[in-house]
Amino acid sequence: MRLLQAKLAQYDTPQKIMAAGIYPYFRAIESDQDTEVLMDGKKVLMFGSNSYLGLTCHPKIKEASKKAIDKYGTGCAGSRFLNGTLDIHIELEERLAKFVGKDAAICYSTGFQVNLGVVSALTDRNDYILLDELDHASIIEGSRLSFSKVLKFGHNDMASLESKLKVCEPDRLKLIVVDGIFSMEGDIAKLPEIVQLAEKYNASIMVDDAHSLGVIGENGRGISSHFGLTNKVDLIMGTFSKSLASLGGFIASDKDTINFLKHNSRSLIFSASMTPASVASVLAALDILESEPERIKHLWDVTEMALNGFKQMGFDTGKTESPIIPLFIRDDYKALKMTHMLLDEGVFVNPVVSPAVPKEDSLIRFSLMATHTFDQVQRALEKIEAVSKKLGILSSSTVA
Repeated sequence: MRLLQAKLAQYDTPQKIMAAGIYPYFRAIESDQDTEVLMDGKKVLMFGSNSYLGLTCHPKIKEASKKAIDKYGTGCAGSRFLNGTLDIHIELEERLAKFVGKDAAICYSTGFQVNLGVVSALTDRNDYILLDELDHASIIEGSRLSFSKVLKFGHNDMASLESKLKVCEPDRLKLIVVDGIFSMEGDIAKLPEIVQLAEKYNASIMVDDAHSLGVIGENGRGISSHFGLTNKVDLIMGTFSKSLASLGGFIASDKDTINFLKHNSRSLIFSASMTPASVASVLAALDILESEPERIKHLWDVTEMALNGFKQMGFDTGKTESPIIPLFIRDDYKALKMTHMLLDEGVFVNPVVSPAVPKEDSLIRFSLMATHTFDQVQRALEKIEAVSKKLGILSSSTVA
């Protein structure tokens, strides 16, 4: 056995979890990503999806995708930089820039590639990138590729952010990068305070709205819109794999920034462009988002119902302010066991355990969609309460 294989063969954590019968990953779904999915031929309530508007199986989006394949084929066979730009790519970018209130935008093949290619390209070796400690992994990876000085501040801790800004050389670039809605905790970045500090220390701001678009702000325009600070945020990033029911991502900013990224962002230049079907899906999703604001209202109605229900049960839901509701279990085994037991009861949720979070912060991630009914939420609450009591997570005397 070669040294590489010998080293990797020592990694057996997944096998141990499988042996315990509580392995929760790569679970096969046999249907579309709706509020109920098929798994092993059985219907399961889906509360582990990022499809916040419930659009992944919308007939208008599926039809738009099919028509794009008929016209353009299944792929672009090259990068945007060379032969992979279609007229609908340009149409989508102009539409997105207008939607989020910026001069221009550029689309990437995935949201991960956006953060990787943007964060790594904007600053140089002697500049600074300041990250919230709970920023998405793609932001962290982008900062590593930048060769800049990376400073992490405490989660949503403005005193910590200011302490990091104070040590930066005044005449060097300083880029603050934060999630709009944090993907596991469900809380919202303190954008007004971040803007104040950015202006005080002459820093720039990039917001990752992956989990904010379609959820918060005017017609789902994200947290910059929510706080009325679009003109104070330098770069707005978003993904298409969540509310917009497709695959890909974008960055929106002023024309000079987008021009620079078009010619310097390596994950854009050296990756194949978004497929025609993906582009058409996003365009159709934007049509629905702009014409059906009642979807966002219902999303928040079912979110309020679920959050109130969990709090009445006695769950610690942290500081969530969104359709992402963390149920803190604070025990890896119980979080994995609970996930397995809930699936047996017909409820799909996602566990978040170490090393993704410290063991004392392990949680179940419960997420809502605009297409969930109140009855589906109620059934899930009842199942979660029953399983939690069996595992001793909640007291058996707790009344919902």
